[in-house]
Amino acid sequence: PEDPQITLRQVPSRRVAAVRYSGFWSEKAYLRNKRELESWIVQKGLTAVGDPVWARYDPPFTPWFLRRNEILIPVRAVND
Repeated sequence: PEDPQITLRQVPSRRVAAVRYSGFWSEKAYLRNKRELESWIVQKGLTAVGDPVWARYDPPFTPWFLRRNEILIPVRAVND
């Protein structure tokens, strides 16, 4: 990047569980989707090994129904 405020950094590979949902930010939607993802992690026999990350990908002018959000939780498989 030519903008000095933008930096690139290398992030080590890792395994994450993710859930995707649409809409504007709301604590209620975030917590509901996070709970569902945490439940899925347990059902699959995985172990969460880090804090959840909320990822959003769209500019502010994107209509709510087209917005893409994700919650990512680092996990470790039982046999790792």
